Amino acid sequence: MMNSNHKGDAASYKVVMSEDAQYTIWPAYKQSPLGWSEVGKQGSMEECLAHIEAIWTDMRPQRLREKMAHH
Repeated sequence: MMNSNHKGDAASYKVVMSEDAQYTIWPAYKQSPLGWSEVGKQGSMEECLAHIEAIWTDMRPQRLREKMAHH
């Protein structure tokens, strides 16, 4: 996540998701980090964090969720 110096920043961010279905925000002007993909949400930090809070209801990594579902 971004550090606290960016709180309230009017800059534009995007929501990115890891290969293991975990989310964070990333500056919109930067290329997404290796292994992370854009999910289609871009806006202020507050908008992006609210989006993550709404969609990321299970914080466990995808591989762990799948492994637990098979047991």
